[in-house]
Amino acid sequence: MSVYTRVEPQQLKEFLLGYPLGELVTYAGVSAGIENTNYFVTTTEGEFVLTLFESTPYQHLPYFLDLMAFLAEHGVPSAHPLADRQGRYLTALCGKPAALVRRLKGSDVREPGAAHCAALGKALGHLHRVGVSFSGRRDNDRGPAWREATARKVLPCLNPEDAALLREELHYQKQNPCRGLPQGVIHADLFRDNALFVDSELTGIIDFYYACNDILLYDVAVTVNDWCSDASGALDTARLNRLLDAYVIGRPFIAAEHAAWPVMLRAAALRFWLSRLHDLHFPRRGEITHTKDPEVFKRILRERQHAIPALSF
Repeated sequence: MSVYTRVEPQQLKEFLLGYPLGELVTYAGVSAGIENTNYFVTTTEGEFVLTLFESTPYQHLPYFLDLMAFLAEHGVPSAHPLADRQGRYLTALCGKPAALVRRLKGSDVREPGAAHCAALGKALGHLHRVGVSFSGRRDNDRGPAWREATARKVLPCLNPEDAALLREELHYQKQNPCRGLPQGVIHADLFRDNALFVDSELTGIIDFYYACNDILLYDVAVTVNDWCSDASGALDTARLNRLLDAYVIGRPFIAAEHAAWPVMLRAAALRFWLSRLHDLHFPRRGEITHTKDPEVFKRILRERQHAIPALSF
């Protein structure tokens, strides 16, 4: 979440006339995240999050919004998109596609404990289980082809050590394709800033705008790399075990996933190292922007190359 498109008060007031949400009280830009423009909006009827989609192709947006509605209606703690007076989840503001969701209670957790990881793992397992019946379909646009294209773009910007590490991992991923693993709806970006808690209670999973249909184990790896890594990039066994113990309540792993676990953890680390390198060297302009440190995922990738506990669940 960031602010690339400035919304003036009168523009927002006119936009809100299309919704049964009362009158505008206040609004403010949100700096967390990097892809879309986001505002917290308060009206006389409650608190909401407004998203203006900056670069996602219009034809992909119904997938995200329909998925959010589906998951909220199937017991996944998440924000249900709001329909306007004409029954549409997707509208427009400032020449950009736009959507409103009700703002959930809670806040993100910067230093998660084992209880937070257990709650998240349980919700992710449930999401993967119920998501198989979602009728929408969207390919992962941050998959192998994106990795290769982004690597070619950032490699000239890297020092020799980082360039060698990137080439080594790209070669490893090519040599270890993971085929035949269970697939379905994945969040694909379930980081600490995309889950809200009140104490240790998970109140909501947010920001589904990377969601797609892909390997379920990859989604687990993305989540584990962020929620269960310490400052050095190594996995914290206590947090890892609580997250996976809770996850398998909703969806047990199959034998092939045990063999693929090291590859998936490395693929997930590579994906976010690459995207952060790209955002660092090719930043986007915005009124409020937030660029995340690529060194975090370089450390995680190095750790996953040398030490990965077995997926013994």
